[in-house]
Amino acid sequence: MQQKNKPQLLRYGLLLICIFGSFLTYAQTSTITGKVVSTEGEELLGVSVSIKGTSTGTSTDFNGDYTITVPNAEAVLMFSSIGYTTLDVPVNGQTVINVTLQDDLALLDQVVVVGYGTRKKSDVTGAVSSVKSEELNAFPVLDAAQALQGRAAGVEVQTNNGGEPGAPINIRIRGNTSINASSSPLIVVDGFVGANFPQPADIASIEVLKDASATAIYGSRGSNGVVLVTTKRGKVGKISVEYNFNYSNQRTANELDLLNADQFTTYQQIINPAYVSNGSNTDWQDLIYQNGNIQQHQFSFSGGTEDINFYASANYFDQEGVVVNSDFERFTFLSNLDAQVNDKLKLGLNLFASRGTQNGVPTQSNGNLANGGGDDVVASSFRFAPDLGVFDTDGNFTVNSVGDDIDNPFAVATQSVNETKNDLYRANLSLNYEIIEGLTFRSSLGYESENETAGVFRPSSLTITAGGVGGVAAISSFKRSNLLSENFLTYKREIGKGDLTLLGGYSYQNLTNQNYAAGAQQFISDSFSYFNLGGGSVQLIPSSSRTVSEIQSQFGRVNYDYDDKYLITATIRRDGASNFAENEKHAVFPSGAIGWKISNEPFFANVNNISELKLRASYGATGNQGISAFQSLARFNSVYAVINGDAVNNVVPDQPANPNLKWETSYQTNVGLDVGLLNDRITLSADYYNIDTEDLIIADDSQAEYLGFLTTASLRNIGEVNNKGFEFNINSRNIVGENFTWSTDFNISTNRNEVSTLLNGEDIFLDASPGYFNIDETHVLREGESTGAFYGYEYRGVYQGGALPEGTAVFSGSVAGDPLYTDIPNEDGMIDGEITTADRKILGDPNPDFSFGFSNNFTYKNFDMNIFFQGAVGGDIMNLTALQLNSGDSNASTDILNAWTPSNTNTNIPSVALRTKRISSQFLEDGSYVRLKNISVGYTFPNTFVEKMGVSSLRLAISAQNLFTITNYSGLDPEASYFGAGSVSNRDSNTTRGFDFGNYPTLRSFNFSANIKF
Repeated sequence: MQQKNKPQLLRYGLLLICIFGSFLTYAQTSTITGKVVSTEGEELLGVSVSIKGTSTGTSTDFNGDYTITVPNAEAVLMFSSIGYTTLDVPVNGQTVINVTLQDDLALLDQVVVVGYGTRKKSDVTGAVSSVKSEELNAFPVLDAAQALQGRAAGVEVQTNNGGEPGAPINIRIRGNTSINASSSPLIVVDGFVGANFPQPADIASIEVLKDASATAIYGSRGSNGVVLVTTKRGKVGKISVEYNFNYSNQRTANELDLLNADQFTTYQQIINPAYVSNGSNTDWQDLIYQNGNIQQHQFSFSGGTEDINFYASANYFDQEGVVVNSDFERFTFLSNLDAQVNDKLKLGLNLFASRGTQNGVPTQSNGNLANGGGDDVVASSFRFAPDLGVFDTDGNFTVNSVGDDIDNPFAVATQSVNETKNDLYRANLSLNYEIIEGLTFRSSLGYESENETAGVFRPSSLTITAGGVGGVAAISSFKRSNLLSENFLTYKREIGKGDLTLLGGYSYQNLTNQNYAAGAQQFISDSFSYFNLGGGSVQLIPSSSRTVSEIQSQFGRVNYDYDDKYLITATIRRDGASNFAENEKHAVFPSGAIGWKISNEPFFANVNNISELKLRASYGATGNQGISAFQSLARFNSVYAVINGDAVNNVVPDQPANPNLKWETSYQTNVGLDVGLLNDRITLSADYYNIDTEDLIIADDSQAEYLGFLTTASLRNIGEVNNKGFEFNINSRNIVGENFTWSTDFNISTNRNEVSTLLNGEDIFLDASPGYFNIDETHVLREGESTGAFYGYEYRGVYQGGALPEGTAVFSGSVAGDPLYTDIPNEDGMIDGEITTADRKILGDPNPDFSFGFSNNFTYKNFDMNIFFQGAVGGDIMNLTALQLNSGDSNASTDILNAWTPSNTNTNIPSVALRTKRISSQFLEDGSYVRLKNISVGYTFPNTFVEKMGVSSLRLAISAQNLFTITNYSGLDPEASYFGAGSVSNRDSNTTRGFDFGNYPTLRSFNFSANIKF
């Protein structure tokens, strides 16, 4: 027993010695005072003064003075402040220590990536926004594009289908600049033009180029902005190993409040007194929705020597969707290798590969398939009768009892097969050679291959969707290859007080697309899904296509910086593209920009609180290719005909040639101001831009049918679109202390979009409604209005019977309780007292007045916290879901319980009735919202703890995404994105905005993450 107590006595003895020693140390404490100034003698406020190796510290006051107590004469004081280099000063018995902090040139002259090179941030003349790596990894996302939302002014990010696993992402920079051509920005990854985003954890930085000065170097593909992605690379030093883990639990952020079975029966009996309840009470939303989850694992290692360095990573992403039977899985690999062969030659190799598998359920349907669009799981969940069960008395899946005959949503979700497999491979080899001092040659050769296979199967157990054809299966294949070769020279030289940089190069790109599709019906068995098309007795007509396009370009840029005050940038690019017409295959895209560093002028020397003041202005032209291969040529198309009872194929003229079809061109003016306050503790930038896009490529359908062309609309350069707006960014380091820091990032932007010119000034009417709505026109392109303005009847409330209020009318045959609309005067100022199609008008604008992002970052010792809000103000939403729920041919929301009756006339909801679906302002709502996009708390374990575990760093974090949304919108989500035809065509993406119907729901996530470095 005594021997066992000896270690305890030893520990107690050591404890007493430490306590006694601490008293001795305390007795040796002394107080240090002093002043901290800059190299210009300016007294610095808020400089952190701490005892190195401890948590003890203070900060300087308005006069730059500080006071701190040190434990002994051997202590070391550490002075740090943003914008200045950190300074360590040994006490050595001193009681007064005054210090001068040097400017941190590495921070003040932060390097940002621009097209075909880099620039010091302080020397950039264009509109460029940078997004940090830590912002991209604030919470788990499938695509780095999602992480851009709210992070950069003027950049709009939206998924094509809510929270659907694997859904593509839409990015818009400074609005839609086209109608039929793509408005998506050009993505450039490590110099490879037209690449796909890598995983966020592999990205070192993202730069968004917005004005013509920044994007004109990319010529015919720069009109929609350029996103430059730089992936991580190895550094000189020992091998670093890193593992990142994320797990998220997800659920729907919102659900519709629908009638239950009893309420539904009463509702339907008002419409049809003979209606009899089916006896069940089914919550179809509850059946199709589940708790989803995401798990993500990322492993990377990097390192290198002075001669060679490397970075490699592997990523696994797996998401189970909140709609049953939907999921997405992807494996991603990335590797960067850099070798310094000798003093002049450097080689680089970038490799990227991914394999993704998406299992989806039919959502955002166009409403044309089956009988009344019953192939849409989400839309069917609010259309389907709640008094029906999943199965009927015979054990078959139930079909709807009111309105259209459609399969029940649970059957469609669990029986349908929608599988897409995507393989992507990219390799890019680069060479940098210094010919002479200041003159460098860079050459790169890259190849990207993407293969996608999509299979669809609807079994015969889906009575309405596929029962009549004995099941239907289809398979399609898409292959895209992208070959890119780029070669350019860069020359840098000091000329007197100026720095000159010249760049000139040549680029060649070859793009090849191939498509194949086949299908069949009438299967004996459902066992083989879409893998046995030969098992179908009815073979559908197969299709295939192949297109090849080439782009050859020459480009150049001049940067001249004089006396670190005056900046000049001039850029030019000449593109030649095979897919354009014979007379217009080449185009030139120039731009110019100037910058003035006012803060570096002698007259500004005595302005102490403004550390940077720079004025920027630019003007230039950029292009949009707009069309695919062969669209400017005379084309033929194959058709089937019957001759003597036999089906034969035939060829007919499809469209005439247009030898003058050319690029869409955007002419952009940008004026910007960059300001740094309190030694760049607060930085802000403001930009105004104006973009005129001319020669829009639009189909002209004025061609006479008797000419015999299958396509009566031919492409021509007609029309103009204008976008203008303001962008404002502010970054503030509010508190910078040894133990506590607080920083704020805020951005806000506006964009006013307007159709300037159309062919002959005539309106172009478009339709975004589901096919079974039988509505032809939901929005319009009209000169002087925004792109995709909503078009319909102006709702004026409920008709109370008797005389009509002045300026209003109803449809013929209407009675009390029916909708009341504005009766619009004709050209002679007369009204006819009845609502017709002539009484439609522009109802609203889907584009927001402004959008913003607001992020706060806090650290306290080893804890960190991020709170990120994102939102938009203005922007109308056409709630097609509400239109469906008020039509009487499906279930309804509980709002219908307050419908007009003779005893309930004080309401804005028309009476219960079976009504024709019409676009009106009754279903137009304000889409403004503020969303808590992310809140996270993390803890980094101290080194003394992690060293015992054999790791160099360990951080754990919890976070929540989309925790709450403040909005007056009554639908599921104000970020609605229904494209009507269920497609993502260029025209739909540009013109169809703010419609809500059958979207995959937005998700609320709760996340746990871990980061371990070895």
